[in-house]
Amino acid sequence: MRLQFTKMHGAGNDFVVIDAREGSLEKLTSPEAIRKLADRRFGVGADQVLFVARPSVPEAVFDYRIFNADGYEVEQCGNGARCFARFVADKGLAPSRRFKVNTLAGLIEPLLNEDGSVTVDMGPAQFDPGGLPFHVEGLKAERYADQWLYFLEPETGRLGFEGFWAAAVSMGNPHLVQWVDDLQSAPVQAVGQWLNAHPRLPKGVNAGFASLDPTNNRLQLRVYERGAGETLACGTGACAAAVSALAQGRLSGQTPVEVLTRGGLLRIDWQAQEVGPGKGAVFLTGPAVTVFSGEIEL
Repeated sequence: MRLQFTKMHGAGNDFVVIDAREGSLEKLTSPEAIRKLADRRFGVGADQVLFVARPSVPEAVFDYRIFNADGYEVEQCGNGARCFARFVADKGLAPSRRFKVNTLAGLIEPLLNEDGSVTVDMGPAQFDPGGLPFHVEGLKAERYADQWLYFLEPETGRLGFEGFWAAAVSMGNPHLVQWVDDLQSAPVQAVGQWLNAHPRLPKGVNAGFASLDPTNNRLQLRVYERGAGETLACGTGACAAAVSALAQGRLSGQTPVEVLTRGGLLRIDWQAQEVGPGKGAVFLTGPAVTVFSGEIEL
C-alpha cells in the first residue's frame, strides 16, 4: 500500500502527518505500521505520527489521533496540534482560522495566526496526581506555594542520579516537572527511562527538566517523552513547566511565559490567575513548519 504523508515540525519536535478521513485507520495505526513510519533509517522518521480523521463528536471538525514512535496512541501533543492545524489549513480543509478538534483528552481549539504561528487552547492544567495517574501514597510531599511536590528516589545509587522533587501536572497527558540547576548536565535519559518503568506511574509519564534564566525571566526546558525519548521540544511539557513555575511563584506572574527548548521558543499563556489552578485555560503558541511531502510503501 502506498501512503501519502507530510513531514512537519514544531520547534524541532517532528511529525509524520497523514490525511486519513477516508477509509479505515485500523491498518495504518497498528504498532508495526507506526514504528515503520517513525523509524529514522527505514521509514520517514518522526517523534509522533499524526492522523487527520473524521470527527467522532458533533462539536469537532476533525478527530486528531496521535501515536508515539513506539507505536502506541497517546492523549495529547501540543506541538503536534499546531502542525495538525497548519496541515489542514494548507490543504484547504479548515473552515476558518479557528476551529475545534477532538482528541482522546477532549476538545482543543487551534487558532491560525497571521504571522504563520499557531495558538492552541489546550484546556486547563490539572495538579491532581491521581489524574496522571501517579500513585503518591507514602511519598514525602511538600507544598510549594500553590502546588504540591513529591520526592522520588531510586532504590540504588547505580542509576547515576539522586532523588528529586517533582510536581505532577496533567495537560490531558501526564507530566512530572522537576527544577534543576544545570539543565545541560541533567540526567534526562536515565530519569526518563526510570520513571516510565516505575510502578507508581502505570501509564508512563513525560519527564520535564526546567530551569529559570534570571536575566530574562525565561524558562529553559528539556523533556523525555514517553514512547519517544528526549525530543527537541514538547508543547504540553512547556505548558506543564510554565504553569508549575507560575503556581510555585518562581516567575513574577506575568504571561505569556517564554519557554526555550532545544528546538526553539514556545509561548505559554495561562488564564488561571483569577480563577485558580485547574480551571483556567492554557494557551500554547509556536511555529508549525512543513518540511516535505511524499509517499511511502507501507
